[in-house]
Amino acid sequence: MGTIIPAPDALIGRRFDVAVAKMMGISRAKAADLIETGQATIVGRTPSKSDTLQLGDLVEITLEEREERPEPVATDMAIAYEDDDVVIVDKPVGVAAHASVGWTGPTVLGSLLDRGVHITSLGAPGRQGIVSRLDVGTSGLMLVCKSDLAYTEMRRQFAEHEVVKTYHALAQGNLKENKATIDAPIGRAKVSDFRFCVTPAGKDAVTHWDVMERFGEATLASVNLETGRTHQIRVHFSSIGHPLVGDAMYGANPRLSEELGLERQWLHAMQLEFRHPRTHVTTVVTSHYPADLQHALDMMRAHHADRSTPSTPQ
Repeated sequence: MGTIIPAPDALIGRRFDVAVAKMMGISRAKAADLIETGQATIVGRTPSKSDTLQLGDLVEITLEEREERPEPVATDMAIAYEDDDVVIVDKPVGVAAHASVGWTGPTVLGSLLDRGVHITSLGAPGRQGIVSRLDVGTSGLMLVCKSDLAYTEMRRQFAEHEVVKTYHALAQGNLKENKATIDAPIGRAKVSDFRFCVTPAGKDAVTHWDVMERFGEATLASVNLETGRTHQIRVHFSSIGHPLVGDAMYGANPRLSEELGLERQWLHAMQLEFRHPRTHVTTVVTSHYPADLQHALDMMRAHHADRSTPSTPQ
């Protein structure tokens, strides 16, 4: 049996994960992990994290002794640029920026440390050296700081939107304009803990895009961000009726995804342009498309060429 705590009056009516987080002084994500693994429950019933705490509930906490398992390493993660101050990796899909509750796969930070790369100790524990992140399902360039000087300066550059981050995205459908800006606030969607949406209550988010290539059924665009909200490009393109190809979470056509062999959104962090933290010289680092995105793009071009070629009369 674990520790049993009567539901505090101040938390009656709150979501169970929120209540557990406040009772234990931990993050909501960690509380949700304890609930899902049965280490945080209510005597007499098995609540989900979204159930509400009721008057008279007895909360039972049983913390398991867990065996520490070594984190998997991304051996195929290329380094696009490195010096004494920064390292820029070409992150593969399926690699997280850093460790987090519930994630058991490889991380950028863990993989760099495993290779013996020195990383500054500045930053939150487990996130040291990281000043900008990429989603697990998004590939491309991500900068990590090796020196204290780099961490302080690059954190400032990212916070003040001085770093030019260029993504390439394949959006469903035919974008109307050749060049446009989406300025719409983004916040967490009420229907899911993992989805985001355009909402007046959200944080400011600005996305600029330029069309690179048109296929009728999809459009390849170069995208620059003024802000760095979670899922920003995915949410913004979905909000104008053009979700990214392969992005099932935000409304992509599953038939097209299957035809192109895509198992994730067609989105790649293609280029970083910044002032070097030590020399102040403008530094530009460029990536290339990974195999799955290149294959999908080649198929898209082939389909478009077939449709565009007039048939020969018999």
